[in-house]
Amino acid sequence: LKLTTFDPALAAALGFAPVLLNYALMTLVSLTAVTAFDAVGSALVVPLMVVPPATAYLLTERLSRMLVLSVVLGAIGAIGGFWLARSADANFAGAIASVLGMEFGLAWLFAPRRGLLAQWSRRRRQWREFLQTLLAVHLLNHEGTPAEAEESGLTRLHLHLRWTPALTARVVGWASHEELVQTSHAALKLTESGRRLARQMIGPAPETK
Repeated sequence: LKLTTFDPALAAALGFAPVLLNYALMTLVSLTAVTAFDAVGSALVVPLMVVPPATAYLLTERLSRMLVLSVVLGAIGAIGGFWLARSADANFAGAIASVLGMEFGLAWLFAPRRGLLAQWSRRRRQWREFLQTLLAVHLLNHEGTPAEAEESGLTRLHLHLRWTPALTARVVGWASHEELVQTSHAALKLTESGRRLARQMIGPAPETK
């Protein structure tokens, strides 16, 4: 199933019949859909066929786990919606669809890699690392030059970096916590870790003869 779905050319080269397997899968899906439409109606068929796989896709990237999770999430939604409808004396199809929607909403928010909070945290961490790297590169570029005292002074650092004073203070705090910089006589000095980080960004210094 994985091979014929994602790489039919390789499946054919290995001796499978991707076209035949594709039509077999479509036939089974069609039979399931038609039978389910007659049994429970579109209000349940569409959520049960779409929402559990979409929720599982947010939680894992492995097809085998995705198939198992889809079944488990669909079963939880069906059972949970059934008891919710019985307790609230509500429509069964609507209650099951609501529980499935809640499952998807929770996964969309809290999934470890694709969730909204995980993506926000990852972007924030990358933003912090980027700003710390800019600070380290700035200090390294002026290290050992006549302008070092001016360029690394804490009082005027935000002017040279063109940041706000508040942002500069936050970045300096983050870099100090990561032991990338240290304060010396109201100026910033790179630590060995900070110097190594800056050199990774700008490349090795040119050799002098």
